[in-house]
Amino acid sequence: MDSGAAIEHLRAICLAFPEVNERPSHGEPAWFVRDKELFVTFADRHHDDRIAFWCAALPGAQETLVESAPDRFFRPPYVGHRGWLGVYLDVPVDWEEVAALVEDAYRAVAPRKLVALIDARAISTAVEG
Repeated sequence: MDSGAAIEHLRAICLAFPEVNERPSHGEPAWFVRDKELFVTFADRHHDDRIAFWCAALPGAQETLVESAPDRFFRPPYVGHRGWLGVYLDVPVDWEEVAALVEDAYRAVAPRKLVALIDARAISTAVEG
């Protein structure tokens, strides 16, 4: 997948969450909660020749995913020591899995009030479905 298509998929996922905005960070598209808390950043050949994104991750997720699938996941520079996860987008991508990882990233940094909004939305969808 080329970087333009990957950005568009990732953008649609990120912007679906409450009070998210996009702005450049270190020359790449990045998504923030309430214009403060970074939760996802695109990485188009940033420090290597790969297309990927970096995201906040829940405790233990980085280690588990990198160990189980190093062809798809990695420990990103700068933020990897804080548990952030790198996800390659230049391999076959499971966009449902990416959406779940982005949701986890959002949950890791968003205020409880905003997390409650997405929980309420999920309950509403389950009841309607």
